[in-house]
Amino acid sequence: MAGAVAVALSLTALPAVAATAASPSLPAPGRRAAAMAEEETSSEGLGWLFSWLPAWCPTSLQHLKEAEDKMLKCIASTYDKRYVYLPNGNKIWTLSFSPELSHRTPLVLLHGFGGGVGLWALNFEDLCENRTVHAFDLLGFGRSSRPHFDTDAQEAENQFVESIEEWRKEVGLEKIILLGHNLGGFLAAAYSLKYPSRVKHLILVEPWGFPERPDNAEHERPIPIWIKALGAILSPFNPLAGLRIAGPFGLSLVQRLRPDFKRKYSSMFDDNTVAEYIYHCNVQTPSGETAFKNMTIPYGWAKRPMLQRIPQMDQDIPITVVYGARSCIDGNSGSTVQSLRPNSYVKTIAILGAGHYVYADQPEDFNQKVKDICDSVD
Repeated sequence: MAGAVAVALSLTALPAVAATAASPSLPAPGRRAAAMAEEETSSEGLGWLFSWLPAWCPTSLQHLKEAEDKMLKCIASTYDKRYVYLPNGNKIWTLSFSPELSHRTPLVLLHGFGGGVGLWALNFEDLCENRTVHAFDLLGFGRSSRPHFDTDAQEAENQFVESIEEWRKEVGLEKIILLGHNLGGFLAAAYSLKYPSRVKHLILVEPWGFPERPDNAEHERPIPIWIKALGAILSPFNPLAGLRIAGPFGLSLVQRLRPDFKRKYSSMFDDNTVAEYIYHCNVQTPSGETAFKNMTIPYGWAKRPMLQRIPQMDQDIPITVVYGARSCIDGNSGSTVQSLRPNSYVKTIAILGAGHYVYADQPEDFNQKVKDICDSVD
């Protein structure tokens, strides 16, 4: 069930969102959207649908920009924000902190599924104290370009990886410390497999997609019939289609179903800033979300599990796996990585009092642990 739990914890990707949003209690436009939402399974030839959806969902790129600005307004450190343009025409929204500290290996942050740069708001100031920190919205997420992804899992993964490499080239970074959370952890590992000479340390924070789905998964922890039925009904949809189907009710659903995010960031905000940011990140045209769907099998397991490939990674790349001690995600992947790389540096760190969103649950402890890892590099 580790994979299923990972998806359930992915920001607003909750079965309850889709179930509530698609209920008969929605007004006529909502039922119309629900009937049409299956079209999201293919992004080709659907410009009419995507141009219609914003009229139902009160969002726009400007709304997303304003929501991100609110997320970052409490950060006292100066930073540069810009689009990094890739050779293929895509653009990657990027924040850079402490660029003057370029003599040390920069830290690059990759967010998880459905997230964006704004969710690192509790971490930027500590992490950039003594080195440059870059964070960017993954291709297909946040304010970055939302292109068409290949339907093949390997090709979609490669599109993500190549976008990271092209971004690195355009920014002019020789080597990096690469940190990824959730889907970002999976992509950080995939990047390190393909471009090992660029990674001086790999930090995996509650990574998604590492274990393969066991053959007896349903026998060990039987999945209730109603969940299977709901999964069958929703299988043609993208993971967050329910949020878009809900239209103007989507924001209140995020607030009601994920009140924990407000608590996590309570030291910075006393309103619904975080929920608004998450909402506007995820009701734009689905792109990276569609790629993620094509990279999974039922209940959120990866089609191409990373543990099957981790032994192929360059033995000289040090790996640190960070988990929340209270997380529902199976933390055994860290020890499995150690067993698969007996001649390499692999360390597992548990953050006490933290769940899946380690960096927001216990930011001070998380920040210090990451800084210690970075200091071990240079």
